[in-house]
Amino acid sequence: MMNEQPDSLKTGSGMTRIKHTSGFTLIEVMVVIVILGVLAALIVPNVMGRGEKAKVDTTVIKLQSVAGSLDQYKLDNGKYPSMQEGGLDALVNKPASAKNWLPGGYVKGGYPKDSWDNELQYVIPGTDGRSFDLYSFGADGQSGGEGTDADIYYQP
Repeated sequence: MMNEQPDSLKTGSGMTRIKHTSGFTLIEVMVVIVILGVLAALIVPNVMGRGEKAKVDTTVIKLQSVAGSLDQYKLDNGKYPSMQEGGLDALVNKPASAKNWLPGGYVKGGYPKDSWDNELQYVIPGTDGRSFDLYSFGADGQSGGEGTDADIYYQP
């Protein structure tokens, strides 16, 4: 039979001595908390801005997709949709002047919008000799701005 050691041991003087068990001291716990705080302070700011950056990137991809739909419309109908034909609406609803409009339209899911649920902007003819300008007003939904509020232009 094995000798079991009790949690407390009797000393010769009749006093009870408590056996020390292993564990963390208050200082060790505080050091770990400080280290975690420093790591959080370094990581959190880098992660927080990524959501808006992802929305900008997604809007750029949407602009590229809509530009491709406009090119397909031009191939089918000989020209880009005019503002009189409804602009980007011509990709969703057939204008009377469209000769070979693609059944079902040129974009899925209705009128094209940016990542902030604002309608994309389309101007024909475009500036600087471009056939058209296609852009988003950015996060604020208004012309101009800085950072994620800046306008996002399709660049062919």
